[in-house]
Amino acid sequence: MMAWMEEVRELLRKEEVRSISRRYFISNGFDGTLTSIGIIVGAYLSGVSDGVTVVKIGAGAAVGLATSGVWSVWEIERAEKRAEILQLERAMLADLDDTKVQRQKAGARKINAVMSGIGPLIGILFPLVPFLLQGTYLSLLEATVVGVGIGVGVLFVFGAYLGQLSEQNWFVAGVRMGLAGLVVTFVNFLLPG
Repeated sequence: MMAWMEEVRELLRKEEVRSISRRYFISNGFDGTLTSIGIIVGAYLSGVSDGVTVVKIGAGAAVGLATSGVWSVWEIERAEKRAEILQLERAMLADLDDTKVQRQKAGARKINAVMSGIGPLIGILFPLVPFLLQGTYLSLLEATVVGVGIGVGVLFVFGAYLGQLSEQNWFVAGVRMGLAGLVVTFVNFLLPG
């Protein structure tokens, strides 16, 4: 266990591993948050009568997007890391199977896949929390408004983080990302039915 933790720490010191993991985490977290906002508003507009049903629908979406995030990145990074190894093997005229280089590439793939799956879980589940309080503390409308607000807040945090990372105005970057949640809310209200 200690060796595994040290290996993870060593991999996370590499900017390439952190950068790729950040991209997958934020991208899939963004998708998950917008999906959650769509579920929340769509459920309310469709007449879903209780928060538990909204949470169940959202949980199903969370499972789907998290699985998609892990599985797709696992396969993408498997191919990419294998191509990198093959390129190195050709340049070095050596077999790199079962070497530190090969193990680090495999470890990076695992970290990237996990981060890709965690992003949508956060993005979907956080905005659903108010629906657990529906009926006791919040009405369905209040849970919907608070859930959308949390979703927009999660998007804002993603954007602010990216703004800070790229030395842009973090507030403006946060507002740009948060705006997407408001657009999804507005478009849902425009849909027929």
